[in-house]
This record gives sequence, C-alpha cells and structure tokens, in this order.
Amino acid sequence: MITTIEKGTSGEKIRQALKKRQSKIKSPDLKKYCGSISLQEDPLEMQKKWRDEWE
Repeated sequence: MITTIEKGTSGEKIRQALKKRQSKIKSPDLKKYCGSISLQEDPLEMQKKWRDEWE
C-alpha cells in the first residue's frame, strides 16, 4: 500500500493517513514459535563457535 502525501499537507491529515494505514497492517503472532526448538548446547557457545569458523 502506498500513501501519497503532497507538499503542504497538514500534520493532522498526515497523522490520520498513518493511523488508517496502521489499522490495516496485521502483525504476525510470534508467540506460537516461542520454545519451538530445543538445543543441546548453550546458544552463546554455539554463536562463538560459528563466528570462529570464518577465521
């Protein structure tokens, strides 16, 4: 969706256009992914190991 704002448009009209646009955007439900993987190793240690692979 594209919202066109012309030069000289009042601040109130811009806020209304943005509010209208925000109401149409649906954010995904990320809670369903919480705890979906189980790791055998500490995530911080895994990250350090992966970063060291580039050297």
